[in-house]
Amino acid sequence: MAYTKHWSNNEKLNKSEIAKLEKDGLKIYEDIPHYAKNGFSSIPKDQWDLFKWAGLYLQKPKEAGYFMMRVNVPSGILTKEQANILAGIAKDYGRGIFDITTRQAIQFHWLTIEEIPDIFTRLESVGLSSAGACGDITRNIVGNPIAGIDPDELFDTRDIVKEVYEYFQFNEEFSNLPRKYKMSISTNLHNAANAEINCVSFTPAEKNIDGEVKQGFHLKVGGGLSAKPFLAETVDIFVEKEQVLQIAIAVTTIFRDYGYRDKRHRARLKFLIADWGVEKFKEKLEEYTGELPSKGVEPVKKWNAGYFYGVHDQKQSGLKFIGFNVPVGRLTADEVFELVRISDQYGQGEIRTCNSQNLIIPHIPEEHVESLLAEPIFNRITVNPNSFIGHSVSCTGIQFCNLALVETKERMRQIAEELDRRLTVDVPVRMHMIGCPNSCGQRQIADIGLQGVMVRNKNKEMEEAYEVYVGGTLESGGEFNKKLKGKVPANFLTDTLEHLLHFFNKEKMAGENFYTFVQRNGTQSLQDQLNIVLENHKDGLSI
Repeated sequence: MAYTKHWSNNEKLNKSEIAKLEKDGLKIYEDIPHYAKNGFSSIPKDQWDLFKWAGLYLQKPKEAGYFMMRVNVPSGILTKEQANILAGIAKDYGRGIFDITTRQAIQFHWLTIEEIPDIFTRLESVGLSSAGACGDITRNIVGNPIAGIDPDELFDTRDIVKEVYEYFQFNEEFSNLPRKYKMSISTNLHNAANAEINCVSFTPAEKNIDGEVKQGFHLKVGGGLSAKPFLAETVDIFVEKEQVLQIAIAVTTIFRDYGYRDKRHRARLKFLIADWGVEKFKEKLEEYTGELPSKGVEPVKKWNAGYFYGVHDQKQSGLKFIGFNVPVGRLTADEVFELVRISDQYGQGEIRTCNSQNLIIPHIPEEHVESLLAEPIFNRITVNPNSFIGHSVSCTGIQFCNLALVETKERMRQIAEELDRRLTVDVPVRMHMIGCPNSCGQRQIADIGLQGVMVRNKNKEMEEAYEVYVGGTLESGGEFNKKLKGKVPANFLTDTLEHLLHFFNKEKMAGENFYTFVQRNGTQSLQDQLNIVLENHKDGLSI
């Protein structure tokens, strides 16, 4: 059904909006066969941006003609056939790199335009798609990676996620949104889907309606990170299971028709919610849906940050799911083939990805667990990782990303592994590293967030450095971490973190986590420790 682009006469539209009025982003699918046949040089530069709607970005440098691709994996659930197809794409076209993202998607690198049609065919053969994995459109739906087998879920959300995801796929009514649009749907009671940092989230809720306790959802709107982060707010409504698609359509319609299109840096739903407030948003929502019940109660427990390490009971008697660490989310194609083989041999072949960039193998009979864990691959991809590498997250970084200022993924891995060699802390300390303010690595919710910048050294040369942020969480509604003053050059970032962590270890109470420590002590004590480090290295910087 056609809709009216009532913003089309706005004289203040930014350049991206003008381009989208001329050509919908999904139309790139019609052009790709021609470009694939005629090579990268046949693609006009003014069309490069449209590839985002097909889940494709040009790698750094753009002129080299290599693409990064994200593939949607709703709730992170992959069948044996899907995982094998993805591993094959990585092996045949992506130089063996298989990355898990913080939105449970799979990311490839080094793809050429000539290879894209075959990749699309392979994805389609197993019900996968990269459409909307990037661009001003509904992104991959984040969900509970153990949906359907989770003892700590209110109910199984797999069919609901599938229905919503498939509705928005290739739907040109919603392919011209003001900016990217991120959704999560989960009833995991430990907030495994990080509800508060999504544009719209459906979270577990219960409500007594006419004497009957019904299970459904609350609706949170307006979350998001990047340079101006916001935590999502709860709208005063209760959403029944069968209403989720209707509500998702209504929220997305409001964003499409009322979201800001003048200044691109203010075009996310979070800015509309911040200006309107949730009460006005509810009024507008009910114009589309009719009156909705007020919210109920949320049976949410302690936040797990998307970590599921170890062997756990499934809902299904006698079956286990096993959570593994994938250091900073990077696998090889051969490792994925091996993981699928193992999952198929001992279970049902499924692989599930987490927004902590890790993975889960489900459906393992209890009597097979020991044999599975004895497989050699689990020396690296382990159920019991060392603490720092086991709680480190990283974006793609300067290796491939045009927006990144610094190296991230390999540096985060090396730093975490070195810290594990140097010290032990009795609680996990979550460290997230990002290469630019866009925050794909979600540094705002980390115990210690590290954001890349460029600074001048004493020789007036530019070098990589990092800002340090402390005390982030999504516990009890969430709080973003706070910036410490000073920039730490990359070459002594490990020593700086070791110093801060030794201080934390020395001053913390038994069992106290990093967030609680920061809340109890404030940031000044950590600032004082960072100042000591920076003073000791002041000859290396001119700032």
